Parts: sequence; structure tokens; C-alpha cells
Amino acid sequence: MKRLWLMVCCWMLGSWLVGHAPIGLAMEITDMVGRKISFRDVPKRILCLGPGALRLIVYLDAASLVCGIEDMEKTMGTVSRPYILAHPELLNLPVCGPGGPASINKKPDMELILSRMPDAVFVTYMDAALADATQKTLGIPVFILNYGAFATFDTVVYDTLRTAGKVLGRSARAETVVAAIEGMRSDLHRRTAHLTERPGVYVGGIGYRGAFGIESTEKQYIPFDWVHARNLAETLESKIGSHVFIDKEILLRLDPEYIFLDGGGSALIREDARKHPDFYGTLGAFRKGKVYWLLPFNSYATNVDTALADAYAIGKILYPKAFEDVDPERKADEIYTLLVGKPVYAEMKKAYGVLGRKWEEAVER
Repeated sequence: MKRLWLMVCCWMLGSWLVGHAPIGLAMEITDMVGRKISFRDVPKRILCLGPGALRLIVYLDAASLVCGIEDMEKTMGTVSRPYILAHPELLNLPVCGPGGPASINKKPDMELILSRMPDAVFVTYMDAALADATQKTLGIPVFILNYGAFATFDTVVYDTLRTAGKVLGRSARAETVVAAIEGMRSDLHRRTAHLTERPGVYVGGIGYRGAFGIESTEKQYIPFDWVHARNLAETLESKIGSHVFIDKEILLRLDPEYIFLDGGGSALIREDARKHPDFYGTLGAFRKGKVYWLLPFNSYATNVDTALADAYAIGKILYPKAFEDVDPERKADEIYTLLVGKPVYAEMKKAYGVLGRKWEEAVER
């Protein structure tokens, strides 16, 4: 009798628990600044605020969850951001805030965010105190992601992808993306680390909150780093991190054997070359036909996909034997397909010309 009564009590307790169980299991995620955030269900509607946030969500194959985008994403042009080229439907979403440099670590438009009815918000470059205040006001989880320093590649992105992947139930996809990026970086290292002949190189036309000419460069230019190229700008002094505005006299003194040009500065560089033919004609790389165009990869933080494509093109130019099995254009589409889901190189090519083409060659449009 006691055993029967115990069984009945257990059954009644079990029935009560089922009837009063929460809809979802409680989960706790530690975001990229150490904030512990509890939530129940995997978000079905999300917003991405700040440079690079939307790109990382696209890398996780979660574009379909996004329910609004920043105005910056709509108005800054799309061709330099492969994640938008691959998912133009994102541009049709309502605006969830202004975005852009002026919005970094600033209080978001709460009313606008709530009007999109998101289940969660992902944000970059926001401090913990502001994120806590924003989360309290919104009443929904706010996860801080870490993209690393501007215009660079930091492996902290791997942890960021894993963290966002856990929140969105896309951990397997996060590991696929991390393995792919790290695999390509390892491949570039394997092909070039042992090489002893390293010509001096320089990259000009780097964008810095706008387009600039040949004098705009980077001390730590990640495609150069990945192929162990000897970047002559590394010795230059800079007051703004890695970015340097170099005097033309200094560039003449450096006289790099190879010069690479960022496609984002194409119009300014070509106009400058028309105005100052003597300067360009004095540079050995221009005289010897060793000037090549690359795709711009800094657009609302680093497009890791384009940076990798540029690195393979640079490797092919500097070390043809080490990259004899690589077709840079085909490799670019392989990278884009893997990270953003579609082969968008053709659209990049229409805007910037063939990846790795020489200075003298006409831009294909």
C-alpha cells in the first residue's frame, strides 16, 4: 500500500512539474566582456549593432534571423561588403538605429529597437555598463561581441563566433567557420614562412573613414602578415594605431619593389597619377610594372573573407612558385561561398576590377 501511495505521489508531482515547467530551458552565456547573461529560448529575431556585428551573424548562417539593420548598412554602399552582396534582402529590413562611428558605445534608440520586437541584440564596441543599462531598459538579452581592433584581424573573433554560435544554436557552424579561416591562414603560412627572398612591399590607397590616395597605408596590413611579406611601412611612426599617412618623399625613399593599391582609393590614385606623373614615374615599382590592385576589405570593420582573398592574390604575385596551384579569382569565390554563403566575387570584380591585375591594365566593368 505504501509503495502504491508513493507511486501515486510521484506521478502527481511529475504531472505538476510538467504543467508548470518553463517553456524553455534556462541558459547562461558569458559574453565577450565577461557579462553573464541568462535567457531561455534560442532567439528567433535578432538585431546587430556596431561595426562587424552583422557580418559575424552572416558568417554564422543566421541572416534569416535578423529583423532590422542599421541605417549605416543601408546607405554606405554595398559592394565593399560581401555579406550584404550575398544577402541583399537585409537591405529591405526596417532601420533599427543609425549605426556608424558616431554610434559606437552610445545609447541605442530604445524605441526603435523595441519596435522591431527582437529576442536578443548583438553589439560590438560597447562597454559593459552601457550594455547592462540597455539590457535592463529593453528587457531582452544584449550580448557584447568582440571584433578586435579596427582594420586588423584578431583571433578573438574565433571566441566571438563561438559565443554567438552558442546563443543562436549554431555552435557547429561556428566551428566550421573558425576551422575554415584558421585553415586558410595556416595554408598561407605553410606556403610562405620558409621563403628567404622577401622583396620590399607597400600598400597604398587604404581607406580611413573615407577614401584616400597612395599616401594612405598600414603598418600592420594583415594580408602582408599572412604571407610574411616585408612591409616597408612597418618602420614608420604613427599616431593613429597601425594607419599611416606617408609623405610622398618618404615613399620615394622607401622605393618598394612591389606596390599594391587598395581598390577603394582607385579614383583618387588615378587622378593623382595624372597630376603628378613625375612622382609615379620615379617609383621603381611603377617603372618596372610591379604595381597591382587589390580588393578593399576594410568597410565597417574587417571583411575577413576579402582580406583572405587579397592575401592569396599577393602570395601569387610575390611567390608564384609557392602559389602555382592557386587561381586567385577562383579562390576568392571559394572563400566567399564558405563564409557568406554565395560566390560574390563577380560583383566585386565589376566595381574594382580583376583581383591582382596590374596598374596598366584597364579596370573591367
